[in-house]
Amino acid sequence: MNGPSFALTIVAICMAAWVINNWIRARHGYSISDDWGRNIEKPDPAADRQVALLTNENERLAGQVHRLEERIAVLERIATDPAIRTAQEIEALRQR
Repeated sequence: MNGPSFALTIVAICMAAWVINNWIRARHGYSISDDWGRNIEKPDPAADRQVALLTNENERLAGQVHRLEERIAVLERIATDPAIRTAQEIEALRQR
C-alpha cells in the first residue's frame, strides 16, 4: 500500500465504523451522532407535552401551598394571641 491508498483506506474504515455505530445505536433506540460525535436528539412530542403538564401542575401546587401557608399563619396568630386582643379585633370588625 502506497501513500494515498493507505490514507484512503483508513478514512473508509473510519466512515464505515461510524455508519455501523449509528445503525446499532438507532436500532436499539439510542440517539445517533453527527460527524463530530455529538448526539442528535430526536424531538419527542410526548415528552414535551409531559413537561408542559408537569410545569402547569407545579405552578398550581405552588399557588396552593402559598395559600395554605397564609391560612396557617392566620391560625397560628389566632392560637397564640391573647383572648382579649382577639375579642377586641372581632368587635372592631363587627362595628365596621
